[in-house]
Amino acid sequence: MGMDLTLFMVDWGRLGTAPVEDRIGLLEDMAWPWAPEGSYDPGRARADGWLWPPGPEPAWCAGYSFFTTNGAHAPHVHAGSAWADMRSLVDASVREPMDTFLDGLVRDAGPAFAAGGGLFPPAVDPWHRRVLLACPPEVLPGKARAWERVEPRLEELREPFAAECEGWAGRPETFEGFTALVREWGAVTMTAAGRGWGLVGLP
Repeated sequence: MGMDLTLFMVDWGRLGTAPVEDRIGLLEDMAWPWAPEGSYDPGRARADGWLWPPGPEPAWCAGYSFFTTNGAHAPHVHAGSAWADMRSLVDASVREPMDTFLDGLVRDAGPAFAAGGGLFPPAVDPWHRRVLLACPPEVLPGKARAWERVEPRLEELREPFAAECEGWAGRPETFEGFTALVREWGAVTMTAAGRGWGLVGLP
């Protein structure tokens, strides 16, 4: 079985009050915060993909369920690889903001980015990371601006995708599938940036 991606939108300040070694476990607990015998309906309030924990306490994080991936991490990796394949064929006016937008989300941006600027312990084993991505809140407004530049021009990627990615194993099966996933990341980024929160992805 492949690895999953569990994505959270997180109040960085609230998470930062917990000891560093407890932060991943705290998020994991938030993934399923209700008891199995409880009456909470996980399908409720998920029309936009966000799942908020129940209860009267103010929420400091929410999980996002991707509509296009069934929770798997591989499609995000494949989308990042597809962009790496086609980016040299794309005009710089699209390539540069797309790089800004995707780096650290579906493209590896290095261990410092993955550790969220020190919010999480650095990974000891790069093959079994405990945090797949950690995008600090100060980075997200720039990504949101980049997305606003890129979104109206996604159709310009159709021909580069066909030339470099279509039919290749380990790449999105269709251009529509690629853009659907990228659009989900756009929506996630805009929502988190609007709240001033960060993004964390756990395996």
